[in-house]
Amino acid sequence: MPLTRNAKAIMMIKRIVKMTFQPEQVPVFLDIFETSKNLIRQFPGCQHVELLRLSEANNVFFTFSLWENEQALEAYRQSALFRTTWSKTKVLFADKPEAWSLELVSSPDVQ
Repeated sequence: MPLTRNAKAIMMIKRIVKMTFQPEQVPVFLDIFETSKNLIRQFPGCQHVELLRLSEANNVFFTFSLWENEQALEAYRQSALFRTTWSKTKVLFADKPEAWSLELVSSPDVQ
């Protein structure tokens, strides 16, 4: 069992989603993200969400989000907000998206 000082950090889920878009659809996706990012951040259990771009490929993006627990992430994935946002986003893909849910195992000791 991992040993850390913060039990809440152990329970937190880090979610990474990789999305590859048709190059001409990138501006459309960026508009969708800008419209929905604050709604996602305000969703119960969401602690953080950000959008990253692969430095060597302008059409490959990652979302990085922090969730209080797996139940909060699943509630979001079952929500109307997710369904609406995802239905607009998935038609823009050039490749199948990939997603990972990660749990903290160990972190540096605070000095």
